[in-house]
Amino acid sequence: MALHADGLGLSSSALPLLASLINERLGLFYEPGRYDLLADRLAPLVLDRGFESFLDYYYLLKYDADSAVDWRRVMEALSIGETYFWREIDQLRAVVDHLVPRLVAAGQPVRIWCVPCASGEEPLTLAMLLEEAGWFARAPIEIHASDASASAIERARAGRFRERSFRALPAGLRAKYFTEDGDAWVVDPALHARVRSWSVVNLLCEGEVAPRARAPVILCRNVFIYFSPAAVARVAGTFARAMPPRAYLCLGASESLLKLQTAFELEEIGGSFVYVKEDRNA
Repeated sequence: MALHADGLGLSSSALPLLASLINERLGLFYEPGRYDLLADRLAPLVLDRGFESFLDYYYLLKYDADSAVDWRRVMEALSIGETYFWREIDQLRAVVDHLVPRLVAAGQPVRIWCVPCASGEEPLTLAMLLEEAGWFARAPIEIHASDASASAIERARAGRFRERSFRALPAGLRAKYFTEDGDAWVVDPALHARVRSWSVVNLLCEGEVAPRARAPVILCRNVFIYFSPAAVARVAGTFARAMPPRAYLCLGASESLLKLQTAFELEEIGGSFVYVKEDRNA
């Protein structure tokens, strides 16, 4: 049964402080109209810690040197795990049909980073597209995947998916790349192995992001809709500093960098919009 803050005697006076701290550390933005949602998701963590107020929890998260485990629990509580195979597929087709050939022709390593990857449907969709196009036999290609949620990464590594993940995937591809096992479908091990690594990464932590962002293609889709503009600019800046001189950033269909000052320019490539970091010294 869900726990609701308003029935637990937890004062909501510290919620603005918590919302601000979470935005600073995780990028997630909660406006005042969504404080009730924030309270309901954090209330079980507050009570589990034996606290009687959100203010106590705020002080723990902000000042306790040993709060790393608590921050991971906060991230788990606030994570939005909505994803499925073949989501916004046109942009992924543009990556496979246009960006990968450009990189191969230019002699650039083909390294693609999916973040956040949730439970793995997006990087595996990309792997299917590349496999169907024969790219793995023609060029060395690396796919890496990360998410802020450790439990999501565990599910991605397990490679087991429920029916909801397949609502857009063509039936022939499910039959080809997945095997039914009880109430789940298990991904083909060879396809699963196409994703070289699965890791836990906080997009607001430059030390975690920068080594992985040295990729000419980053898929960072459907997370900036939950971030404040300042957090989006911060992450885009980290990407730009780490990515090669000419590189491509794919965002979700409802996301935009156009109102921010970034190193990326929007281009239409293969019928989809992609943000391009140009080589200014070329």
